[in-house]
Amino acid sequence: MPKFCVIIPAAGKSERFGKEKKAFAKLDGRALFLRAIEFFVSRTDVVQKILAVAPEDMAMVKSTYGANLGFMGVKLVEGGEQRSDTIQAALKAVLPEAEYIAIHDAARPCGPYDRIDAVFDEAVKSGAAILAVPVTATLKKVEGSNVIQETVSRDGLYEAQTPQVFRRDILEKAYAHLNSLLPLQGGVGATKEGARTGGLFVTDDAQVVELSGHPVAVVPGDSANIKITTKSDLTLAGAILKARPSRPTPKIGAFEEAQW
Repeated sequence: MPKFCVIIPAAGKSERFGKEKKAFAKLDGRALFLRAIEFFVSRTDVVQKILAVAPEDMAMVKSTYGANLGFMGVKLVEGGEQRSDTIQAALKAVLPEAEYIAIHDAARPCGPYDRIDAVFDEAVKSGAAILAVPVTATLKKVEGSNVIQETVSRDGLYEAQTPQVFRRDILEKAYAHLNSLLPLQGGVGATKEGARTGGLFVTDDAQVVELSGHPVAVVPGDSANIKITTKSDLTLAGAILKARPSRPTPKIGAFEEAQW
């Protein structure tokens, strides 16, 4: 059986969410990052789960959720300034036996189990796979003057989701390749869109792998697998979860009520 490590990056600043960091926002009484982890707790092919949080949140997470994370076997690591820094910090903590790395957004609490199964299976076949759904909305390119410049064709356009799953060596080589580009591109700057390398915006791990030259397979996702960006998204996510049957999750331990 292939062995997976799951990384949950939760070190972002959540600038569009408000004062509270969205990874710690509650959805039906449970923090979003805990719901994200729960998708992988009962999987026999997952040998390690890593949660990466910002340095300033480390003490709070340990005191508030430490018992829960310990019971679920989650390793806590310190993330970085940008998502790429956070993922690379987590990669250093991956167990030697993990052959594949799955990365799932801490603020994506509605991922259907069958789609997660499918993207795990495809990653084993192709080495790199993500969930994605076709773009269905009409797309407009708008300049700073808030005037439409053109209508962009949506043919062949997909919205990327997570989990994004990669063979370990492919992902590690891809990040090494990205780091080798930094001196040539003028360094990396933090942006709302992600990490910026010169004029290049790196917004997810699949893009890092793409830049290394390795193809990334697309597995049909689910439009309900939303990422929480604003507080209003919590209402939609709550409705999705109520309408969807879920696999039973293991008990989190004696501290469940106190911690959640």
